[in-house]
Amino acid sequence: MKIGLSGVAGSFSEQAALTYATEANEQNPELVYLTQASEVLDAVEAGSIDVGIFAIENSNGGVVTEYLPAIAEHRFKVDKIFEIPVDHMLLGCKGSHASNITKIVSQRQALRQCRMYLTRQWPSIEVGEYVDTATAAKDLASGVLPPTTAVVASARAGEVYGLDVLDEKIQDLKFNYTVFIAAKKLVSK
Repeated sequence: MKIGLSGVAGSFSEQAALTYATEANEQNPELVYLTQASEVLDAVEAGSIDVGIFAIENSNGGVVTEYLPAIAEHRFKVDKIFEIPVDHMLLGCKGSHASNITKIVSQRQALRQCRMYLTRQWPSIEVGEYVDTATAAKDLASGVLPPTTAVVASARAGEVYGLDVLDEKIQDLKFNYTVFIAAKKLVSK
């Protein structure tokens, strides 16, 4: 099974794709990392992937508005709607300390889910939006972002990109879930 997802290795979409594959009894899914829901749905329509996975809503952050234009522009069938638990970590470069952090970045939804934590724990630090939680982790690890930056992402992103966990489970609501769509090609009869 070839599963396309909106995100890179270590993303919550990757976690959702693996959850979907497990529930479908698919032992060795081939994951195709795409950037946005529109790219996932392009691949679904083209038939280059069997299933496309992307987030639509979070229990704390609300609707993932980035997917709305993609859904309006594509024809597909919804195979499954499911949710996964989401725990956010504050990640920094190896050996970094909280006292060295000058900026925190992440995807808009992740920042919404951690808004109170960031305001309370980091009131004087600049917070900025990034394209994706795991891409932020990847870019921090590869030097695209300065080492004084911290990112909000999954524990898996920290493992994949060799980052240290500066603080764990920083989402404002401890029971934090994101809803995903598994999309398949719409077959005409």
